[in-house]
Amino acid sequence: MLKAMLALYALLLECAAWGLFVARDSASDVLFIMFFMTHFLASASLASCMLLIVSGEVKKTSQALWALFFSVAAFMPLLGFVVVMCIAFALLRVPLFVKKTHFSALGLPLLDPRDRPGEWAFRQAGLRHFLHNDRAPLDQRLRALVTLKGAPTQCASPVLHDLLADKSDDLRLLAYGMLDSPEKRLNAQIHKWRLVWQKAVDAPSRRGAARHLSALHWELIYQGLVQGDLRRHAAESALRFLEQTPDKERDAGLHLRHGRLLQEMGRIEEAGPAYHRADSLGLPAPRVLPYLAELAFARRDFSEVLRLLKTLRAYPDQSRLQPLLRFWGIA
Repeated sequence: MLKAMLALYALLLECAAWGLFVARDSASDVLFIMFFMTHFLASASLASCMLLIVSGEVKKTSQALWALFFSVAAFMPLLGFVVVMCIAFALLRVPLFVKKTHFSALGLPLLDPRDRPGEWAFRQAGLRHFLHNDRAPLDQRLRALVTLKGAPTQCASPVLHDLLADKSDDLRLLAYGMLDSPEKRLNAQIHKWRLVWQKAVDAPSRRGAARHLSALHWELIYQGLVQGDLRRHAAESALRFLEQTPDKERDAGLHLRHGRLLQEMGRIEEAGPAYHRADSLGLPAPRVLPYLAELAFARRDFSEVLRLLKTLRAYPDQSRLQPLLRFWGIA
């Protein structure tokens, strides 16, 4: 609307100026001055209209551009005004100056647009990144964290431990509660079975309680619920109760746990025989050989690592081992 009004004013003022010029008396200086004043006003209106028409990057030099339009219209009588009017018409018909946006800022997307309303689900690969994104809305991060309740504790624990250092108090408290709850349940069972172990009057009952206590202490480690000194204490307790179980000599799973506990405590040389014993008792190779490869890697025996991993190529159905084999160039 403003552009049309300015163009109309410019046209009327220019017509009035040339009317004064044609009707002026040769000896009348007043009409000559009035002509130039009206012509300059028309040129200013036309330059302002042109400035509104031009868009894009040209607006950054608006003052210089206005001066250019004004000069062409004012100091090229009639011809300059017609040229500027033609430019204005061309710009209205074909916008030559279009602002180019090389980069655009996008708002944060919803967690997953394919989810149905009221149902929230996350892929494990992107959940950790989303939870650590401080720019994401807090309520969505909290809802994402709640979905971890359905995940296995050993998978959720590393993420929850990382969130204990988050800036948000709500997120830290929720993560702490989600870690504390399964730990309390395991500690309650440990307390119950410790009482059974202490009150046992015969050897079979005592051995059975010791086996349960070893398994419960190992769960604290396996699920990642204890760290630092508590983790070492849990490993020592699990190993102590496991050694009170004489039937472990015939149980491949107990030998595997024995090896993992020894490896957890840094007793590398003692862990190897336990793994070999589990293998000899019939435990599948994919469950034992990766741990033997870890021991070889700790000893810097890389040729043994390659030998053990090459054996695993015979088990292509073990999808969790394929990234490891590809890393070593064996897959």
